[in-house]
Amino acid sequence: MRIGLLTEGGYPYVSGDARLWCDRLVRGLGQHEFDIYALSRSERQEDEGWIQLPPQVSRVRTAPLWMAEDDGVVYGRRARRRFAEAYGELAAAVCEGPGSGVAAVGSVSSGDAGVGAAGVSGGVEADRFGSALYELAELARDEGGLIGALRSEGAVRALERACRAPGALRTARAARVPDLLAVAAHFERALRPLSLDWYEGDGLDSVDLCHATAGGTAALPGLLARHFSGVPLLVTEYGVPLRAHYLASASVGDAPAARALLAAFHGRLTAEVYRAAALITPGNTHARRWQERCGADRAKLRTVYPGMEASRFAEVGEGAESSGCADPDTLVWVGRIEPAKDLMSLLHSFAEIRKDEPKTRLRIVGAPADGPDGATYLAHCKALAAQLFPDEAEGVHAVGDNPVSFEEIGGPEVPGLPEAYASGAVIVLSSVVEGFPISLVEAMFCGRATVSTDVGAVVEVIGGTGLVVPPRNPRALAEACVALLRDPERRERLGAAARARALELFTVEQNIAAFHGIYLEIVSHSPVRHVLVDEAGEPLPFGVPAEAHVPGRWTEARLMPTGRPRWAAGSPVRATVPVPAGEGA
Repeated sequence: MRIGLLTEGGYPYVSGDARLWCDRLVRGLGQHEFDIYALSRSERQEDEGWIQLPPQVSRVRTAPLWMAEDDGVVYGRRARRRFAEAYGELAAAVCEGPGSGVAAVGSVSSGDAGVGAAGVSGGVEADRFGSALYELAELARDEGGLIGALRSEGAVRALERACRAPGALRTARAARVPDLLAVAAHFERALRPLSLDWYEGDGLDSVDLCHATAGGTAALPGLLARHFSGVPLLVTEYGVPLRAHYLASASVGDAPAARALLAAFHGRLTAEVYRAAALITPGNTHARRWQERCGADRAKLRTVYPGMEASRFAEVGEGAESSGCADPDTLVWVGRIEPAKDLMSLLHSFAEIRKDEPKTRLRIVGAPADGPDGATYLAHCKALAAQLFPDEAEGVHAVGDNPVSFEEIGGPEVPGLPEAYASGAVIVLSSVVEGFPISLVEAMFCGRATVSTDVGAVVEVIGGTGLVVPPRNPRALAEACVALLRDPERRERLGAAARARALELFTVEQNIAAFHGIYLEIVSHSPVRHVLVDEAGEPLPFGVPAEAHVPGRWTEARLMPTGRPRWAAGSPVRATVPVPAGEGA
């Protein structure tokens, strides 16, 4: 089977999102052939290069999403009219009607807040958006590009007319010229995949299945492959891009009109991706709820938990009962230091813990998030720790010691993640916003008891193998930690149950097995009808054996689409060697 793996800012780049699980998936399914179609997010990401790819990756095609040179395409009168009509329809679908998900922008703060408002309406608006999107894609294919048109004054004017039209969103009507320019620029960036030459001429049209590693812009090439060639689309979301957009837009300084239009655009695009997908695989129930409220058909959803490497934690996990390496008075927090992790509440909670258990220590292990905000938040946390816990000394002449330490992986005391989890008796997660809690699963692999806040997929992951408390509640967090610190037998039972649960649900092996079955299910129900052509370019009847969709190389014939693009070079692929007359009779 030939899989087109679609990524945005991810695999195969060294610093890509979801790089690990994509690499494990490709390496684990060695019986299949993978073509990688990657959209890069920055020049820095491209300069860092790719990870080493396994032999089952037959090709990699990339395109920069962070920049696009003007394609130099000059439209004639008819093409300009086609663009104006299609872009006007797209803008009208974005600006029109209730249920566009705009309310969620101002209401989402954490967890499931605003999910009800984030629902994307179907019906006429969804059909209108999809039809306009595919018309723009066909225009880009016919004319050789869309970049210049999307950057034109006509695009801004079409967006302005849609905002001023009767029935437009109330917030959209207030859009001013700077807002329209910003929104049009965002549309141009998001629609750049429409201008790529990935869809014909032995591109995505020649794969058996498109697997998008995220929704939104990452899935756009899969939408077009389905539209042009009937290739089925699988969408995997371990984090929901629409939710991420709502959370990000609520924290930026854009005008309300711009935020409303962008939220509506992403809502419509998400609804179209979910409608077109053959199957959708959320990484947990939390993501699944978002997908259902954003228009996904429940019958298409298959939950597939992320696969994590358990072997690196095996030594700690298997020796959890007898190694004695854990300090029974130490709490450990592991993760990326940023405001969403709410370390401030953790420090206040630790102050309460110290009142009941004065010998307790807290180790915070992790690096700050990229950018100045992460470093600033780390500085604030250190300042609060110094204020809450002045250096303590046993005697007048002894050197003081703060019970809170900030450390990074790779140091002399914490050379790796397994050592970090092994250093404490209880692992704490204090987040106010969380998707799939990776650090929690790692702690479970290590056989450690955990105390976590009830956010994201935490309850689903932990099951009944750890303690869960409300977020932003330092007292509840402190009481749960004290309860486990005082009961080593309970810690041991919970740790053993957590490790067994993690090994059953969250390993790489279960992830690969699940996707292998899903690939076969999709292709068996939606096989791509490739056509073999002979030397003259005529279709060759019965040229494709039934085994063509079974994993393995059953035929040396090359599959080609029926319709060849006008710009494709080269002669048709030869299916068979012609037999001279009189031979073989």
